[in-house]
Formats: sequence, C-alpha cells, structure tokens
Amino acid sequence: MATLDSLKRALRQKAQATASSPKQPLSDTQYSDGFDTLVQGSGWMTYQDFIIPQLSELVASLFNSRIHISVLEIGPGPKSVLGYLPHHLRRKVKRYTAFERNGLFGTRLEEWLCSTSETESPLPCLERPPDIRRIPFVLEDNIGSGTGASYDDEKYDIILFCHSMYGMKPKHRFIERALEMLVERPQGGMMVVFHRDGALHLDGLVCHRMASFPTGVVRVADDDEVLDCFAPFIAGFVMRDVDADKALRVEQRKVCRALGRHEEAHPDHLLFSAPEVVVAFTQHAAALPELTAQVPVVKGDMTVKNREARLRRPASIIRPTEVRHVQQCVQWALKHGVGLTVVGGGHSGHCLWPNVVSVDMGAFDQVHILTVGEHGGDSGSGSGSGSLVVAEAGCKTGDIVRKTIAAGVTVPLGARPSVGAGLWLQGGIGHLARLHGLACDAIVGAVVVSVNTGQVLCVGRVPSQHRPAGAVRPENEADLLWAMKGAGTNFGIVVSVTFKASAAPTYLTRDWVVPLGDNLEARLRLSDFDKLVAGKLPRNCSADAYLYWDAGQLRLGVTMFESCTTGLAVAASTSTPVGAIWGPEDDSKAVDGVGLFEAEMYVSGMHGGHGGSKTSSFKRCLFLKGIGEANLVDRLVAAVETRSSPLCYLHLLQGGGAVNDIAAGATAFGCRDWDFACVITGVWPRDQDGTEAARSTVRWVYNVARDLLSLSSGVYGADLGPDPRDATLAAKAFGPNRPRLARLKRSLDPHNVLAYTCPLPKALMEQKLIILVTGESCAGKDYCADIWVSVFIGCTHKSLTARVVSISDAAKREYAAATGADLSRLLGDRAYKEQHRPALTAFFQEQVRQRPRLPEEHFLNVVRSAVDVDVLLITGMRDEAPVAAFSHLVPDSRLLEVHVQASGQTRRIRRGDHGGDDDSNDNNKDSNNSRSNLTALDHCPSLIFDNDTAGDDAAKRFAEYSLLPFFHEDLQELANMARPVPDFPCPGIEFRHVLGISQQPGGLALCTSLLQTHFTGDWAKVDVVACCEAGGLVYASALASRVDVPLVLIREAGKLPPPTISVIKPPSHISSLASNDSKEKRIEMERDVVPRGASVVVLDDVLATGETLCAVLRLLDEAGISAEDVSIMAVAEFPVHRGRELLRRRGFGRINIQSLLVFGGA
Repeated sequence: MATLDSLKRALRQKAQATASSPKQPLSDTQYSDGFDTLVQGSGWMTYQDFIIPQLSELVASLFNSRIHISVLEIGPGPKSVLGYLPHHLRRKVKRYTAFERNGLFGTRLEEWLCSTSETESPLPCLERPPDIRRIPFVLEDNIGSGTGASYDDEKYDIILFCHSMYGMKPKHRFIERALEMLVERPQGGMMVVFHRDGALHLDGLVCHRMASFPTGVVRVADDDEVLDCFAPFIAGFVMRDVDADKALRVEQRKVCRALGRHEEAHPDHLLFSAPEVVVAFTQHAAALPELTAQVPVVKGDMTVKNREARLRRPASIIRPTEVRHVQQCVQWALKHGVGLTVVGGGHSGHCLWPNVVSVDMGAFDQVHILTVGEHGGDSGSGSGSGSLVVAEAGCKTGDIVRKTIAAGVTVPLGARPSVGAGLWLQGGIGHLARLHGLACDAIVGAVVVSVNTGQVLCVGRVPSQHRPAGAVRPENEADLLWAMKGAGTNFGIVVSVTFKASAAPTYLTRDWVVPLGDNLEARLRLSDFDKLVAGKLPRNCSADAYLYWDAGQLRLGVTMFESCTTGLAVAASTSTPVGAIWGPEDDSKAVDGVGLFEAEMYVSGMHGGHGGSKTSSFKRCLFLKGIGEANLVDRLVAAVETRSSPLCYLHLLQGGGAVNDIAAGATAFGCRDWDFACVITGVWPRDQDGTEAARSTVRWVYNVARDLLSLSSGVYGADLGPDPRDATLAAKAFGPNRPRLARLKRSLDPHNVLAYTCPLPKALMEQKLIILVTGESCAGKDYCADIWVSVFIGCTHKSLTARVVSISDAAKREYAAATGADLSRLLGDRAYKEQHRPALTAFFQEQVRQRPRLPEEHFLNVVRSAVDVDVLLITGMRDEAPVAAFSHLVPDSRLLEVHVQASGQTRRIRRGDHGGDDDSNDNNKDSNNSRSNLTALDHCPSLIFDNDTAGDDAAKRFAEYSLLPFFHEDLQELANMARPVPDFPCPGIEFRHVLGISQQPGGLALCTSLLQTHFTGDWAKVDVVACCEAGGLVYASALASRVDVPLVLIREAGKLPPPTISVIKPPSHISSLASNDSKEKRIEMERDVVPRGASVVVLDDVLATGETLCAVLRLLDEAGISAEDVSIMAVAEFPVHRGRELLRRRGFGRINIQSLLVFGGA
C-alpha cells in the first residue's frame, strides 16, 4: 500500500513526463473537493482515533491551569479540530482566530462556529465572534507585500498548524514565526503541528512531545470522478490548458490505481497509507544552542543498526564523554520540558526520534573485570563473591564477550554481538539463559543519572573504583535496582552496569534442517521438537528452531547449543534426542563465545545468509508454551505462508531452566512462564528501506504478533516503543509487574524525560474507575460525561486523568464502511446520526448475531485504548445490565453504570422536536413527560442522575458527591488491609483475606463507616440488616449497631431455634476449592423475624460467584420479602467469578448491588 507521499511523487513525475502545459494552483473549489475526498470516511478515523485524543491530552494541563484560552488556528479547513475536544476543554476557549486562505473553507468555518441552530456552538463560550482571516499565514518578510497583515502584537495560548502545513516552505521558518506569537506568561503557551506523511525536518527545533500514527489509511472510491478530484489535490496543481489537464487526469487515474491497494472488504475502493504525526512545541523549542555549547555533539549523520531509526532526523545527537555531560543533558531537558532518547547499541527502533535530542553513549565503551580481591567484597547494598564485570553503557555484547572470555569468565548476554545496554536492561535472552538466567538476572548494580534530579546514583553493587565522584545512593535503591533488571531503559540514563560473572564455557553447536510437507507434518515435527527434544534437554543445553520458507518449501531448522566448562571431547560424541528422531546433524562445530555469534543458523544457513549487512529487519517477540499444539502450530505455519517477503522467518529460542527459577515479581522482567521466545522476524533487502516492501513487512510482523497474542504468555519488551501498534503488546510485556513499574515511572521519571522507551501505563490510582454512561436518546449523556471529566481533572489534590470514549464509534465505522454512509457526520452530526439510527441499529444487531462476542470486543478495545487514564467514561452503551455483562473482563477495575435520565419534554426539546409526543427514537418509550422509565430496565443502574436542570451545576455536584468519593483515601486504606495470600487455598489462587480487615487496628470501624456512607439508599427507610455466616456476620453486626437497625441472622440449618424457614445453598467458590466436600447445604432464618414488606439490606463480606447471595435472596422471598425491597452490599467483589450475572440470570437483576472494594483475585 503506497503512502500519500509516494503517490504525490508519482503523480508529479507523471505530469513532468507527459504534460507540456504550465501548471497552476488549485482553485478554492478544486481544493475543497479534493480535501473532502481525503477526510471523509477512513480519513476522518485518523482524527477520531489519533489527532483528537492526542490534542486533548497535550492541551489538558494548559487548559485546566487557565480561565481563558486564546487560540490561533492556521489552515483549519471547513471545521476546527477544537470543536471535537471534550466539552470542558472547548468551554475554556474565549478567543478564536484562524488563517484560512481557502475562501470556501473560511465561509463554512464561520458558519459552523456561529451556528444559529438550537444545537450548541462548537466553541460555546467565545467572548466575541471568531476572527476568520481569509488570507495565508505568511512570514514576517512578506508582510509588507500585501499578502498579509502585521500580527506582531498578537499573542495566543494555543497555536495549531493543521493539514500538513500545506504549501509552507521552509516549514521551520513558519514554526519559528508562530512561536513568537505564543504568550509569554510564566507557563507560556503551546504550538501543535499535525503533519501527514513524509518527514518533518525542522532544522534543530526541539519538540516538547511527539506522537506518531503509522497506521493511518485513506480510502478513496475507485471512480473516475472521485479520482479526478483526489489526484490533483494530492499533486497540488492542475494544468492551465484544459485539454492537457484532461489528458493528465487520465494518466493520474492510472497512477492511483497502480499504487492503491484493493481490499476484499472494500473492492470498489483504493487504499493509501497516510501516517500522521502530532508534534508539540513550547517557547523552549529553540533552546538547543544552550545545550550544544556545553557538551560534545555528533557531526553529520550517525549510522545506527535499526532501520526505523536510520530514517529519522533527531534535533541533535549529543555524544557525552564524561558523566557530567550526561547530567547536563538531563538538567537541560528538565529545564525546558523536553524529552531525550538514548543510543546504546543502536538496535532500538526508538533510539533516534524526530525533533528530539539523542544521547549517544558510545564513548562509554570500557569493560572492567574484577576478581574477588579487586572488588574486595565492597558491595554497597548487599554482598556477594566471585568475579564482577563492569560494562559501560556504550559497550556492545561482542565487546563484553571477547574481553571476558580472555579472562576465563562470561556473562549470559544475548545472541547478537552488536546489541547494547538496552538488551541487558530489558531482558537479554541468550544461549546460557537456561543455565544462568537472562542478562538482566546477572545485574547486581548500576551507575545511573537520575532523570528526575540529574544526580548520579549508585545502585546496588558497584565497585568503589568505578563509582563516579559525587555519586549518591538513592532512598529507593532497592526499587530502582529491581526496575533496572528488566525495564532499566525507563528510569534513568545508565552509565555502567555491574554483572556477576560465570565461568566461560565452550560450545558444541549442531544443525538439522527438516522439510515440512503440510500442516499435519508441521504439527508432528514441532510436537516432537517440543516434547521429545527441547523438553528433555539438560540445563546446559538449549535448542532453537527456525520456521521459514526456502527453495519452494516450508522448513524447520533446529540448532542445538551445548555448553561445557570442562571440554567438549565427550560431549562431541554424545547422542542427542533430536539425533535419535531426525538422524545425524547436517553440521556441527565447537566454538567459543565469540564464534557462537557466527554459528546462528540465520547468519549463513538460511536464504543464502542474512549476515553481512545485506538485509534490514523488523522484529517483535512473544513468549509461547506448547508450540506443538495444533492451534498454535497452525498459526505459526500460516504466519510463514503469508509472509510479505521471501526472507521472513520465525525464530523460536528455548527458555525454561534458570529463567523460570526466578519468581515473576523478583525482577521487573515479569514474564517467566514460557518455553520459547518466538521472534517474528520480518526481513527485506536493505536497498528497499523506506519502500512499500519494507512497510508491508512491518505490517506482517504486527499481524502475526496480533494473531499469536491471545495464545502467548507474555511479550518481550526490549523491542517495543511509542508506536501505537506496540500498545497492546506492551500490555503483556511485564507480566504482573506493570502496576509497580507504572508507579516507579511516575516517581523516578515524573517529567517523562524518557518518553520514547518501551511504553508503561501512566501510574493509575490504585484502582481504575470505568463509568458506563447510559440513558435514552437526548437525555444528555455526552454532555454529562464531559462535565464529569472536567470535575475529575479539576480535582487538583488527586491529580486524576480522565477521558470520554464512545463505544458506539466502532459500530459506526463498520456501518459506514459497509453502507457508504459519511463517517464524520455519523460521529459528529446529531441530525444525520438520528436519520441513520434505525439502519445502524439493525446493522449492529445483525453483526452481533454473526459475532456474539462483538459487544465484548468493542468494550475491551475501548478500555485498552485508554490504559493511561484513571477514570474512563464510556458513552454509547447499547447493552442491558452492562456492569453484569462486562465487569469480569476488567476484574481489577471498578465498573459503574450511571443512568442519565430526563423528562420526555426535555428530551424532545434537545432533539429539536417541539411538537407532538413522538419518542420513536428512544430505546424505551415513556407515556408522559416524566423522566425515563426505569421500570422498563431489567437491571438496577449503579447510580441515577436527573438531567432536567439547565446548566452544568447539577452535573458537577453529582460528580463531586457521588463519583469522586470512589477515590477517597479511606477506600485505599481499606483495600490495603485485605492482604493478598498467594496459592491459597490451592496453587494458582491469589486469595484476598477480606475477613482479616476486622483483625487490623481500626479495620472494623473503618469498614462499617464506609458501608454506612457509601450506601446509595436511605438508612432511615431500612428496617433490617441481614447477613449469612460467617464473614457477613462480622461486618453486618457492626453496621447494624452503627445505623441502629435490627440484625437478622442467616445460618446453616440446625443452628437456629425453630420455627425456621430454609433453602438449599451450593458451596461457595473458595469452599469448593479448599476441600473435596462439594455437598449442598441448607441455610435458614427464624420465621417471622422479618416483617412482610420490610426494607432489607443484605450484607456479605464477599461477592464472588453469587451463589450464597442467591440463596439468601430465595430465603427472603420465602419469608415474603420481594426483591424490590432488597439491597445488597458487599465489602469486596471479585468480578472474575461473574456473580452479578448469576444474580441477574436467577431473576434478581433489579436489585441494587454495591461493593466497597473490587479485586481481580479470588
């Protein structure tokens, strides 16, 4: 799939070759028509999925810090992107100015912003009409020419460059001109540039932040008329001569059809790749000379190993030669609010980043080997014996191996000689891993420059002679050392690493290559390899496998590595498991650690050899178990069969052994439970770098990774970076350690100086809150959600992040793609959306019929898109009882449903229908002007908000009194009292000792206080509190006493005096796990102890499967208490067991259920 940039070059070349007429710029009409073809449908998705969320995140802090915001938008087009920001941000904009040279766009923009319809203006709080200037934004030198006007005195909080700075050259000059127009108050302003396709070279300007969207796509109808609008717009001109222009358009259609890609799902459309970047600048953008005057700079271009990085142009590359130079880089970055990248071995795709300063550690290239006498046991925090290896951060793996072998020792590093510190700090999988662990497991100390303070930190065991002068030990030394061992690139700039050394072995390598006829044979061979070969090897041996296509056939290559410190004479003659199955090896050799690098099969044994810098590659790595299982083998084979280049392959590196010996939480590298690391390796000839061949191979790697992700036990984080395609992979990169890493990132890199490393989630509150905003059409759900977001973000003492996402947008995209409806209008035009609502609803229902799990897929996609926020509000819900339906999918988060209701009259007014009583567009009709008919629901929402009052005061009060309390520190204190107990009552279960809260000092009082205050009903109207032994009894008795309500006991049959009533109760989840006794029991209560029609609160310590509560509710029903008179409260809920769903299926869905705590365990 060609990019728009390559299409533009091809169109211009075609014009140069075929047309003799002079060119002329597009008219306003021609430009407008071409622009519309670009942004409609899939083109708008780039705005919806990337530009708008990125802009919202970038400006949120600035907007929230000021009462009035002034905006200058350059080239906004027919609508301002500001109009799609969250409501609470749009309301801050008080002054709006735009330069829009296209007269048609200027008119449409003004009409849109000055809407006289009853719908609210996109910028509803402007203090004066928008200033739309139908002239180009020009450089100061041109102001006197009549093409513009002086704007030297104009200052703005926000300046936006839209639509790729079309026609502005040189771009850096225009950016520098705009930077002069930012406000100069202490915090200054921000300028944001949206740029589509092609590189944005800005000659030394340093960005505040940059984000990329490489998966942007433009889909254009394969129609002559449409292409005749689209092609001139991309080329940027038409021919002055009419006949020449007509002839050129015929040729341009051919170019578009030759370069555009057809997809089976859209056979009548052409697809083009349209990557997008968003770059933010502040008044510090020109601060680079301040740094380059202090530290050494790399002159000219720097060659790095990684193909992606080679194509990027950083603002500058600094090459420090002393530790103080690294400190100066950090101090400069902190002063100016910018990020840094670090270059070690140059294998990382994010070691160089556009318009960001890179710190090349290449001058720190020394390796020091210290025996016990030399380091003297001087271990800092901890002790140890044996040799140590101190490797500076500019060393390559090959350098370390060569020098250590000469001293008779080694470190278990990776299998590539040119990789650097990024590998050791993020894992390091090599052929000694089964014997000695990963490279990061051998780290015992490090010297690090803090990116929070610029101090030099000495962490763990660092020999005294290798501690820089002035280095200090951090207060959180243990945490930092833990983080260095698996995620070390995220927390500081590492100067050196101290490894514990092992005896240097020699190796025997043996190769086999087995042709595979079909999937069945592949299953058999891989199953044999997994179970009979790899599974039976001793720890000093490892077996790698390669699945690749060569000479017209699928092949399985196997290399066995056997290490030995006492010589290989015996080993060379030893029979092997693989030899017994596949016969003698094709090749074998004895090598040392240096020779081992050349013994890799991919170097010389596959496709004529991948060594010698003839090729470029792109990799992602997932961890797998059971590679011989049918469903996994089929996916592996399919991956190779669908390869985009003949040179692509899958590399399976064996794990287990010492890798698995280390507990997941002992180091930051939390993915320990795997048999093989599957390296999905996309390869293409190096002379095709930057072409469609390279891009399609990268897409193949991501497609394979996505296909294998659900079957994997984790993802290797060393390759991952800020590419949004890495986000879902990064979510499985550190196993159970992600929350701890997120908290450390916030504390050790609070200014996000290292913003372009393997992505970690932003440190959340201890628990994430997901609010499902439901209600009937025109009740004001989106408006309320925006207001509530503003309350969360404005709660400065909590530092919360919040976002609104519509779950229905996914269905709208699919509907637009299938029907040709205008996606941008479906997403942003209420009248158009209402027009399509019946067809859209029918389409979605049919999709669900074909894909029953589609609602869950949409929900998870929305949640994953917002992993970096504390509070996620989801609108557009279509599901009944969404908390019961979805809570098990996010068991570590609290899920609430807030039902927004308004009277029928209010909703008709909002819909613009003042006459009649037609509510046909509502999901549930009401027969009068009362509020939404909640009796039509078969479940009870968590909270209800009446949205009939004009203004936002009521919505704000609701958020402050009903939503913010979920972040009260008392709840977190209570959660901390429920200690986790691993492997209880059986292995694999993490038990939360909820009942143990009562044993903590103040625990019972705190719990009952919170139960009282969080109850959404009225305690004055509650007649009794009921509980079932034993856990519920502890808390219910204290609560009943506190609220002065009688306590009703529900116990096992035979423990209460007659007369009683009883029902059968199945065993609880934990009880069934703890013993083999799965017999049903009866529970009972005294007859007539609860008056008929009484209001009852049922309290239990835990809501898990819901079986106990179901039995209690049946018992109350036997006593004449209907479900409508019952509320349920639980101290802790475990959503993974789907207790709410069980209660709903059993007919108790309309009962209000509240829980103080939510846990993901048992």
